Amino acid sequence: METLRHAGRVVLVTGAAGGIGAAIARLYCEEGARVGLLDFDAQSVSRQADSLRTEGHQVAWAQADVADFGQCQHACEQLAAVLGPIDTLINNAGVSPKHNGAPSRIWEMDPQEWERVVGINLSGSFNLVRTLTPSMVQQRFGRIVNMSSVAGSAFLPIVAAHYSASKAAIIGFTRHLAGELGPLGITANALAPGRIETPMVQSVSAQANQRVVDETPLRRLGTPREVAQAACFLTSGDSAFITGQVLDVAGGWLMR
Repeated sequence: METLRHAGRVVLVTGAAGGIGAAIARLYCEEGARVGLLDFDAQSVSRQADSLRTEGHQVAWAQADVADFGQCQHACEQLAAVLGPIDTLINNAGVSPKHNGAPSRIWEMDPQEWERVVGINLSGSFNLVRTLTPSMVQQRFGRIVNMSSVAGSAFLPIVAAHYSASKAAIIGFTRHLAGELGPLGITANALAPGRIETPMVQSVSAQANQRVVDETPLRRLGTPREVAQAACFLTSGDSAFITGQVLDVAGGWLMR
């Protein structure tokens, strides 16, 4: 019989309305967890939750802008009231704005766009960690996965400076969390996806994506399911002695 690695666990996935977040939420459900779905898009995230419920999974959803600490607190309280104390956090919510299929160059970038991207991608991760770690510390157990990107470690011309900076900062943030929270029974790791088949990838030209494929040893884009599998591994008992690490899910792109 297949082992449900996350049976009894309560998992919160941000950015869960679609793409990688939806795939992560689904896989945790399949692995036996009770799953909270959080997203700014209430209509889409409620639809995802309904779909999972019809399959017999225990889920709840909440709407929040992760860049707003108060909204994060309220959403987590709502979810915990339904599902129980949250012990696993997947900080997946993120944005990478494009303009006519291209990123803003630094000399053209609107400061408000910079603040918004950093607010969601970096401060959003802090907001959820700050909200949930008190209960994790009390339980002396917790699992955190933050979503970085290969753009946090190398120049990727199809994203802008705010995205790269926020994803690089996630790496430092994660390593600090690992050191600070490790003695309290909490692990923190990061995922660094390459180009994954999501709506975000579809916002740039097919030619731009093909260039990335041509530079990737596995010669393809990744799938949301593959990122989800990596997230589930990093929060399972199989990785209990792993913390402070950045796992690239990029088909070898960073080796080039």
